[in-house]
Amino acid sequence: MSRRPGKFSKYLESMVVYGILIGTSLFAIFPIVWAILTSLKQEATIFLYPPQWLPHPITLENYLHILYNSNMPRYFLNSLWVVFMTILLSLTLSSHGGYAAARFSFKGKNTLLFIILLTVMIPGIVVLIPLYMLATQVGLLDTYWVLILVYTAWQIPAVLWLMRGFFETIPRELEEAALIDGCSRPGAFYRIIWPLTRPGLAAAAVIVFVNVWNEFILAATLTTSDDKRLIPVGLYYYIGAYGIEWGKLMAAVCIALLPIILLFIFLQRSFIKGLSSGSVKG
Repeated sequence: MSRRPGKFSKYLESMVVYGILIGTSLFAIFPIVWAILTSLKQEATIFLYPPQWLPHPITLENYLHILYNSNMPRYFLNSLWVVFMTILLSLTLSSHGGYAAARFSFKGKNTLLFIILLTVMIPGIVVLIPLYMLATQVGLLDTYWVLILVYTAWQIPAVLWLMRGFFETIPRELEEAALIDGCSRPGAFYRIIWPLTRPGLAAAAVIVFVNVWNEFILAATLTTSDDKRLIPVGLYYYIGAYGIEWGKLMAAVCIALLPIILLFIFLQRSFIKGLSSGSVKG
């Protein structure tokens, strides 16, 4: 006969669980907190020994320099434009592909889906030189569109599989009822099915945003002029030959983190729902 755990055992179990969660959270958030604190320090106080953990005096001069005396606002807007267009193209193409993969049976479907998924495994560095040569030949080098097209092709496989899993969670009866009521198949898709995939689209949008926003190698290779740089490349240029301007670099990092944090705050419920639904079936 098994004995029920006592109150002390439950209390101890809760303490262990909360301790692990709090420890993990602190470990994950420490770099961000350190970046924020460093960005609020004067350059002369950053390397004091023993270290000064809290900024004193607090200064905003690093942020003012980033916003008014650097090209970071330009890089920020460049990244926003490239990420926005990449999300738009990736979700449009992948949602249609995911719908076809979920609803239709055709010869070679599983093989085709496997090949699409296989492209995710190819390291970006392998295709870097061919992409550079191709972009040069077609005249797209050092343009926003070369990044948008390459990033879209990079993101489509993962998003297509995610959306396929999400479409499979939607009952076919909804679509069949719409067809019986006189709706065409495209009409049933756009009016009935597509609106139901908003959590999946939100999850995919967050994934694409984070991946593209943080990408460095392609952005540094396929754009050469200063006015076309994206924000990860702009951050890299704070590492100079004579040292690193840590205060200004951390201020730029905090500004670069802001869109990702806001995106997670506004879309966290849809992101978790869409990701879990897609992962179960995908």
